[in-house]
Amino acid sequence: MKQTIFFFLLLITLNSGKSQVVYEHHRNDIYEYLYRMANKGLVVFDDQIRPLSRVYLADCLDSLAKRSDQLTKLERDELAFYQRDLSDKAAIAATKTATPKAGMFVKDPWNRWRGLLITGKDFLMRVDPILSGGGIYGSGRALRTYGSGARLYGYAGKHWSWHFSFHDITEAGRGIDTIRENAATGIVGRISASKKSLNYSEFRGGIAYSWKNGSIAFGQDYLLWGYGQNGRAVLSDKAPTFPQLRLDYQPLPWLKFNYMHAWLNSNVIDSNRTYNTGVDPFGGRRDIYVPKYLATHSLQFTPIKGLDIHLGESVVYSDRLKAGYLIPIMFFKAYDKLSTNDNINAGANGQLFLQLSSRNHVKKTHLYATLFVDEILLGGVFDPVKSRNQLGYTVGVNTTDVGLSYLTLGAEYTRIRPFVYRNLTPAQNYTHNDYVLGDWIGNNADRMLLFARFTPIPRLRTMIRYEYIRKGGAGSMNQQYFQQPQPPFLFDLQYKSSIWYVEATYQWIPGVYLYTNYTHQNRTEAVSGLARLNSRFGFGFLVGL
Repeated sequence: MKQTIFFFLLLITLNSGKSQVVYEHHRNDIYEYLYRMANKGLVVFDDQIRPLSRVYLADCLDSLAKRSDQLTKLERDELAFYQRDLSDKAAIAATKTATPKAGMFVKDPWNRWRGLLITGKDFLMRVDPILSGGGIYGSGRALRTYGSGARLYGYAGKHWSWHFSFHDITEAGRGIDTIRENAATGIVGRISASKKSLNYSEFRGGIAYSWKNGSIAFGQDYLLWGYGQNGRAVLSDKAPTFPQLRLDYQPLPWLKFNYMHAWLNSNVIDSNRTYNTGVDPFGGRRDIYVPKYLATHSLQFTPIKGLDIHLGESVVYSDRLKAGYLIPIMFFKAYDKLSTNDNINAGANGQLFLQLSSRNHVKKTHLYATLFVDEILLGGVFDPVKSRNQLGYTVGVNTTDVGLSYLTLGAEYTRIRPFVYRNLTPAQNYTHNDYVLGDWIGNNADRMLLFARFTPIPRLRTMIRYEYIRKGGAGSMNQQYFQQPQPPFLFDLQYKSSIWYVEATYQWIPGVYLYTNYTHQNRTEAVSGLARLNSRFGFGFLVGL
């Protein structure tokens, strides 16, 4: 541990500062805007890992501004709008000669309202409120939602930055959903005794140190890896945020490296460490959970503009923190074998993954494919009896300006084979708080997805999406590890589901969203043949992210 800390300290002291890191929420519309512009070849946008820093997003907007003559009027209007919010780089530069100043509910120099704005010599801090409200109705549901919180972020000196975001949310009414059997982020909350009220929160925050071509951050946040329209095979936002140490480094223009070590919740009670407290309330017992961790690293190669090749590895391990997984360039698989004497009952749960991404090689089109390998028996890959190909993959394509400016059409297919994301040690499942870290459909399932996105006026985003999902059973541990041949894909079929989803989101002023959506689902249970029709209508507003 001491050697690892020394490595990081040496790394940051050998570099001079250039840009600072405050991670912008991955649901901000700016990501979709720049994603589309990258598909048109107008900007280089490395977004296969999200969230990204506000300064990096601002740099992308600045690059796009230099090609404003190639943008439509609508695209230029949106560019100017996003630059109002993502003004951090210019604001940081202005602090070099700034005098201490503070103001509440004021407009900054870029005409963007701030709840609190504090500037000083080499210091900038912004604070904004978070407010939300809305309703969800249909198919036995009549919910109202409301929430509040605050978001702040800032920069100090040439290297340091920080961010804090807390959103406390309450759902009240009939039909509260605590299972989240969809792409919505999982929750850790408390439901009332009456079952008519649910409270939970989203927290993001951390502190970062940056230098010329890299950064290291420690905090609690999401980390998304790879591409996907309504799910990601490797790392998604299905699980709630988790504490993490994140390192991003770009030694060469064509080479990037990312490392992350996370502290997860196993939801598995450690019976040996759990003890009686000697008091009566709540059972008189102190529950201790089995410690759980995730380490992941990946390389991005860019041999030519628009073509990215990503290679990565991850490991979920438990019981105690291991120094080997804190070394960013460690080969996790080899370390696991050496540190556990190649004992399967003492080992960790490792994965390999890769992705190919092509932008604008087919005009205005993004082609991508992601492969997630949980377990594979190389000697029996093509043997129908001995093969253990426990893997998942996604292939997708979308193209923009299809006959109409700002119309994007896309298709995507995802298949997650049986037993992926699962391990013989429950505390080492590929999960956090029992929510899968990868694609929300889980293993032994597939999804065909079609979508259309259209922006008729600046900042009004509309979408229609169709998904067809098939889901098989979980199977047993004996089937997973010993059955030959392995159970076929979609064995023990559970259900088939067709889902139509329509949404419209309007960002009125920076950080203020109005939205409405409609979901229509037809689900057929495989065993009983029972068909269930569910429809849901939602609407609301969100101030801040």
